[in-house]
Amino acid sequence: MTDVIIPVDLWEEDSEAVITSWLASDGGDVTEGDVIAELMVEKIQYELEAPASGKLTISKDVDEVVAKGDQVATIG
Repeated sequence: MTDVIIPVDLWEEDSEAVITSWLASDGGDVTEGDVIAELMVEKIQYELEAPASGKLTISKDVDEVVAKGDQVATIG
């Protein structure tokens, strides 16, 4: 099982981000390096990539506020 974590170096400021969309489905298969979600930080869109291959289990919803280091899903 691999945790999908918001990287601490994804953006410079210590502000929070909002999950604007999941590009992969909950329960769907993903491949390491796939873009699986989009995040918005102060009007800048960031892409979140899968850190591993396997079945995605999403734990945070679209429009949910997240911070650096937060777990947003798992891949198993």
